[in-house]
Amino acid sequence: MHPKHYPARKVRLFSIINTTKNTVIARKGAVADTFLARMTGLLNRRSLEKGEALVITRCQSIHMFFMRFAIDAIFVDQNNCVVGLVNNIKPFRLSRIFFGARYVIEIPVGTIVQTDTLLGDTVKIEETQA
Repeated sequence: MHPKHYPARKVRLFSIINTTKNTVIARKGAVADTFLARMTGLLNRRSLEKGEALVITRCQSIHMFFMRFAIDAIFVDQNNCVVGLVNNIKPFRLSRIFFGARYVIEIPVGTIVQTDTLLGDTVKIEETQA
């Protein structure tokens, strides 16, 4: 079958809001919820632009092996409460383990400070139009 006969995969984008502070963490968030997507993460990227994010499900810690750039990371529990914050984690480093986390939001460096996100804040992820 010729490639043009394959249906186009719909890109799902999400907004990520800190509802405690009423700040926008990201306007263009994507979710990595399959084994391959979770393992790949941001490895194929050269950067994250302001307003972009990657949410990795089933994640209590991250590694930065073979990454090309630093990021901020927000670890969130099953109640959408922030249980861990990692500012400016650089390539070839490991985060600590946040045992209560269910997912992590990977964002550009400085986003945690810019959005005044703190432990205990609540976040909301909602689908937006592509």
